[in-house]
Amino acid sequence: MSPAATAISTGAALTVRGLTTRFLTPAGPVTAVDNVDLDLAPGEVLGLVGESGSGKSVTLRSLIRLVRPPSRTTGEVVWDGRDLMKLPEARMRDVRGGAIATIFQEPMSALNPVLTVGRQIDESLRAHTRLGSRERRERATDLLDLVGIPAPASRLGDLPHQFSGGMRQRAMIAIALAGEPRLLLADEPTTALDVTIQDQILKLILGLRERLGMSVILVTHDLGVVAQTCDRVAVMYAGRLVESGPVGALFAAPRHPYTRGLLGSVPRAGTERRPLLSIEGTPPSLAAMPAGCAFHPRCSFQTERCRHDAPPLAPVTPDRRAACWHQDRVLESALP
Repeated sequence: MSPAATAISTGAALTVRGLTTRFLTPAGPVTAVDNVDLDLAPGEVLGLVGESGSGKSVTLRSLIRLVRPPSRTTGEVVWDGRDLMKLPEARMRDVRGGAIATIFQEPMSALNPVLTVGRQIDESLRAHTRLGSRERRERATDLLDLVGIPAPASRLGDLPHQFSGGMRQRAMIAIALAGEPRLLLADEPTTALDVTIQDQILKLILGLRERLGMSVILVTHDLGVVAQTCDRVAVMYAGRLVESGPVGALFAAPRHPYTRGLLGSVPRAGTERRPLLSIEGTPPSLAAMPAGCAFHPRCSFQTERCRHDAPPLAPVTPDRRAACWHQDRVLESALP
């Protein structure tokens, strides 16, 4: 069955098959996203987790073709029955910021420092709506109010540096919502924010999901955020998905040693006097990937097979997938 047919039959809002992104470097091509498959249901929040450098942000950019030549993205990304990989660039510009919006990392870098926040919201409104000048200003005010910025009309003329970190993040969300998207790609929207502001931003995104019926892909390295906000979670390592499933089931019984290591490194209630589990070593260089399973040099469950054969991301239950030759042993090994 084709991805488009799969999307229709399952009711998926987004169906991704074989997404692969390669960067050309002086040392040769480097694969940053390797054969990723994803499905996202309407109104669902999917968490994409993993260490820094695992390919999470590149995956989001690849979905909407923001990785530019000479680098190359292949695969199929089916949205509304259309493969976004085959759309002309002019039509992709309508999709980006319209049907699919992105909240980028580091709002101080993502926002234009010499344009007012109101002007930047207005640019998105001009690109994706037919509103007149006065209507756009009213809509920009409404958007700032929607994301919780006090006295929104008076803040339209402010530059990004006049906003606090949390308010800049809210302004980024307002820009993303200008085109009334049905899919929001949120790339670590709470990074570098204090805990109180993090909670406010996450509640804002979830509230908007309920209010607007959006689907959300949330990139984060914080498993607490995933537990609090996501319906399902996909775990990435070295550019590949290694496990996915409903948050509760995956957290309760991880089937991949990398997922087990991530969960074991997070303090849990009732385990105050137990040592945290650490993952020895560091992620591999994408320019020098090990043979077989990419995680095997750091894995306590590895065998000879792991060093030579890469395990596929295979279904283990109707809603769980894992890429490990020894997932039964991992499942039987209780977290500390």
